Amino acid sequence: MALSREQMAQRVAREMQDGYYVNLGIGIPTLVANYIPEGMEVMLQSENGLLGMGAFPTDAEVDADMINAGKQTVTARIGASIFSSAESFAMIRGGHIDLTVLGAFEVDVEGNIASWMIPGKLVKGMGGAMDLVAGADNIIVTMTHASKDGESKLLSRCSLPLTGAGCIKRVLTDLAYLEIKNGAFILKERAPGVSVEEIVAKTAGKLIVPDHVPEMQFVAQ
Repeated sequence: MALSREQMAQRVAREMQDGYYVNLGIGIPTLVANYIPEGMEVMLQSENGLLGMGAFPTDAEVDADMINAGKQTVTARIGASIFSSAESFAMIRGGHIDLTVLGAFEVDVEGNIASWMIPGKLVKGMGGAMDLVAGADNIIVTMTHASKDGESKLLSRCSLPLTGAGCIKRVLTDLAYLEIKNGAFILKERAPGVSVEEIVAKTAGKLIVPDHVPEMQFVAQ
């Protein structure tokens, strides 16, 4: 079966390391805040000016003035800092983010990402995504493997306007975890119960499949 949004967030959280400064994009990436491994020191950064985001608040903890870049209410952990968006983007542009997690509409075998615009549809705009992909070396894209119409989002070449070129090296979809190298997607892990054949069928770009592709393992929550 395809991964749930929560399982995708859990899998991304395994890429955290102690001491990391991490930016979480809008959508599935925001859920990663709920799955930081216990005992690990990670500072989550939001481009609207918060360093040290905690998990989403309970009803009793909600503060309407404490929000992330997606306008969702969040909590602040002990040691958090609040500052202007100008300082926040200086942190991003200066290469001080250790890991960036972004959603996307499309990713291709050259590491290009399209995440901000679908022609003919009303969108909010680029936001901080262009700065994030330009200022970070370590980026994970999270998205569904295919659209609701069954069209692959992993392509030979992005068809939508690009957010960044040649900047993506890792993609986690609801079907698989893949790396991008030398003009191809490399299948590293598959969702529990998802066959290699299904992943191949739903990937439009060049896909390299090793002899053994392990299933992802999840602990019941």
